[in-house]
Parts: sequence; structure tokens; C-alpha cells
Amino acid sequence: MAGSNLQPLGLEVLGIPGREYLRDNLTSCNDPLKAIEEFQIENGILLPSLRPMLPLLDMHDIRRLDFHNSVMEELREKLLNQIAELGEKDDPDKEKRLRELLKKSFPVVKVKQLRPVVLSVLKQLNHIEDKYLKVLVKDRELYNECDTVVKRQIWKDNQALFGEEVTPVFSQYIKEKEEVLFNIENLTNSFFSPSPKIRRQAPIVQKLANMIGNNIKLYDMVLQFLRTLFMRSQNWHYCTLRSELLMALHDLEVHDIMSVDPCHKFTWCIDACLREKQVDAKRSRELQLFLDGIKKGQEQILGDISMVLGDPHVIFFLASFCLKICNNLINSETVPRDNTVLVLLIRLMALGLGSWQIISSQEFKEPRLEPSVVTKFVPALMSLIVDDQARALSVKLPPDERQTALTVIEHSGPVPDAYTTYIYENDVAYTLAMYYTMQTAKQKDKVGLMRVVGALARSDTDRAFEDPFLHTLVGALISFGDEFVNEDFCTVVFDEFFSTAIARENVCRHVLKLVWYVYPKLPVQRVGNLLKAVDAGLHNFSSARRALSELQEKVRSHTATIEAELSVEKPLSPLAGIATPSHI
Repeated sequence: MAGSNLQPLGLEVLGIPGREYLRDNLTSCNDPLKAIEEFQIENGILLPSLRPMLPLLDMHDIRRLDFHNSVMEELREKLLNQIAELGEKDDPDKEKRLRELLKKSFPVVKVKQLRPVVLSVLKQLNHIEDKYLKVLVKDRELYNECDTVVKRQIWKDNQALFGEEVTPVFSQYIKEKEEVLFNIENLTNSFFSPSPKIRRQAPIVQKLANMIGNNIKLYDMVLQFLRTLFMRSQNWHYCTLRSELLMALHDLEVHDIMSVDPCHKFTWCIDACLREKQVDAKRSRELQLFLDGIKKGQEQILGDISMVLGDPHVIFFLASFCLKICNNLINSETVPRDNTVLVLLIRLMALGLGSWQIISSQEFKEPRLEPSVVTKFVPALMSLIVDDQARALSVKLPPDERQTALTVIEHSGPVPDAYTTYIYENDVAYTLAMYYTMQTAKQKDKVGLMRVVGALARSDTDRAFEDPFLHTLVGALISFGDEFVNEDFCTVVFDEFFSTAIARENVCRHVLKLVWYVYPKLPVQRVGNLLKAVDAGLHNFSSARRALSELQEKVRSHTATIEAELSVEKPLSPLAGIATPSHI
């Protein structure tokens, strides 16, 4: 088949007279009506038994075009069904028969009525020759109508085109994550609530998995895109997508990809830990053996492993499970350094928290684990947990003012020096402190929260002002309710923590949500100052600005109601008119 035959020449290329032939014939003939009649006889449906019926159709005002179209549609559907059946057969000659059919049909791919047949044949082929793919790429309309199975064969050799296709998918994925984090009405759907399986079953993840199919080259391209986007934006949601995509392909049993991704076993093991909400001895051994088994020359695997561990859901799980282990250590009166699972989890956290540095620097080596984090910081953290437990127990005991006062003095003072020192110097210590702070907030431990939340803002790192943490912390703070009438509580929460980063747009959006729910409890002046700060910090977030306008109106209405109540003249006392004696 010559290359020129691939050009969209309509029906003429198949030897069937089309519009060009008819136009030339009508412009050169002596009797146009006779020419039309001859054209109808020669090119109509060549069934002798049908021809006597055509005048009957004419009598019922049924146009020949409509009749022929209906016949063509019926035949087309039958042909499409036969092509689909052929594609499903386990026939050694299947590919050959499909290629022959494609050779005959492809020249009419530009004819819209016949195009579905051509596209159906293309869909069934395991390999499409480049000469066909080039025609599809050049015509945007044809390309857009191709099935994803066909597009994969185009994408694998056209990275720029594939990039155009997946970029909106990545953007939509990030947008959906942010909708959960910033939805001002969302109080029940915590960012960390959905299980890993539910998250990867999201339509946007499934769409990306479908675009890749079992094509290893496309999978490698997606991973490269994700690494690049993560490196440029330092947006940790790309780490989440890296894990969710691999596990979505795992669920679909795409063995071609599972067998070549060196991170598959490790990612599956981490996913199992998240699903089971624990790291038992067996899982910890598997994870440690994988890390320790990385051989010289394979260090680049650490880049992808670090992205898997950098997923905010994984960091949340690792930190939460570390705190759970700390509670168990307190109950069993054992020391942290003897707990191998705790040491491993801290090692994994260090690798995950360092993922951006590893990817951006291309230095594939595991961050050095500071032994003092286990030997000094964790014991200091455990002492705070003991304080929290002591105060909680004191509340449940019979009233004893002296004993209660002693408990408050002994277990509510300044935090240990080792605690503050290490959270300023070590990312793992700081992250553990973040989730310990979140734990105190979830437990509605006002004293515990006030002891530690301000310390998070005094560090050089800004992880406490990342959206997943702030989203969860704000949700817990809203539940404190009446505590916001107390100036000391407001000072710690707003002045010592939020106000230190109020210039950031994302922090403004979280503060907006918090004020939305607690403003009736706050002093009017503080509400006004907070709203001014939020107004100055918000820029291009139209949804956030709309929410701010609504909140400002709510506050004005609330303030007016309070002022009206205060201005109502109180009734005079019945004794007001009686003279007061000058002396008794």
C-alpha cells in the first residue's frame, strides 16, 4: 500500500464515485436528471429484490439519503460487533486479519460515517504501524476521537503530546486535594480519614492508570513528570500520587509494570501498614531488609522510596504510630532505644522528610539518623505524655485542692529543654512534635496544647504551616469552642502560632476557617484584627475571598446584635425614687 493511499481522499480512493465525480459529471453532461438517475442505479444498494420497493419509499416521502443512511448505520453496527468479537478471540490469525481490514478501511478515516469502523480496528491492534499513527497525530479531530488504547501507541513516542494530556490530570488531582483541605464547610471529612484503597479508587487516579495501561514507557514518563513537578513545586501531593498510581496498577494486576518498578514491594508493604494501621514485627523486618538490601549502583531507588515515604498520609501514619509506641513504652517502663520498630519508623520518617532534598540534589543517600533523637528527644516527648496522663488522672480523682494544685505545678510547667532544642534542629523531632501537638488538640487537652503549640512557630522549618497538618489542627481547635473566650488561650493559638505566618495565603485560608466557627466566642477587636490580616494575605483565591466577605457580614451582624442588646435601657429599680438617708 503506497503512502499516498493513506491520505483522506473520501470514497474515490476505494473506487466508489463520490462527490467529486458527481460534481464533474453534472457540470459536463447534457441531461442532469438522466445523469442523476444513472448515478443512483449504479451506486445504490445493489439488491434486485429491493429496487421495486424504492418507489414505495418515494411515495411516503422518505428520502433516498435517509434510507441509505439507515441501512449504512445498521451495517456499520454489525461490522463493529464483528470487529469486537474478532478482537476478543484467541485466534493466531487475528492480528493479520485486522491489519488487512485496516489496510482497506483506513483511506476513508476522514468520512465521519465510516470513521468508527476504522477506529474500532485500530483499537483491536496490539501494534499500529507508524504510517497510520502519523496521520492520526496530524489531524486533531481524528486524534481526539481515538480510543485511549490507540493514543497510548502515539504517546509512547511523543513525550510532549503525552505531557499535554497528563498535565490537566495532575492539575485536577491537586485541585481535588486542596478542595478537601480548604473547604470551609468540611468538618467531618478529615484529609487523613480515607483509607489508601478508597483514595486510589478516585476517578482521577483511575483515569491516569487507564492512560498508562500496561505500557512501561508511559509509566516511566509519568514518574519523571511527578519527580520534576515535585522538585519544582515542593508540593507533597505529588508524592501521594506516586504511591496511589502504583497501587492502583497493583489492584488492576498490571504485572508488566509491577515487575519492573523496584519500589513495588516496598510501596505495597507501606500500603499494608497503612491499611492495617500498625507496623508489626514481620512488616518492620520486610521494610528494613529492603532498605538494607539496596546494593551499590542501585542507590537511585532511594529517590522513589523517599517519595513514597514523603506522602503526607505516610508521614502522618509513621508519626502517629511512633506516639503510640511511646505510650506503650511508658506503660511498660522501657527505653526508646531498645525498641527496634520505633528506631525503624524514625529512620523511615527521616527518609520521607528528606525526599525533596534527595530528588532536587540527585544525591541518593539515606539521611544520617541522629542517635540523640532516640536517646534524648523521644524521652523528653514521653515526659510530656506522662504529664498529660497525670493531669487527666488528677481530674478523675476526688476533689483535693492541694493535690490538684501540686499536679498542675508539677505537670504543667515549661517543656523540657531537650524537647525545644531538638525540634529546632531536627526534622524528625519537629514532625513528631507537630503530631504530638495535634494529639493534644484532638484530646481537648487545653493545658497540653498551650504548652507546645507556640514552639512549632519558633523553628526555622515551616512544616507546621503545611496544609494537611493545619487542616487537621484547625478541625481539632474548632472543637474547643468556649475556650476561645479566654484571652490566654487566644494569645497562644493566634499570637504565638498563627500570626507568625499569617502573611502566607494558605495560612490565611486556614485561619479564615477557624474564625468562621469560633468568632462568636472571640473579643470583637481580635476578630477585627484577624479579618484584616486575612484580607491582606488573600490574593487570587476567589472562593476564599467570597467566604471572607460572608464572614465579614456575619461578624457585622453579630456585633450589631450585641451592641443593640447592650444599648437597651435597663428598667429603673423600684427604690430609685426613695431618698437615701445621710446617716444611720
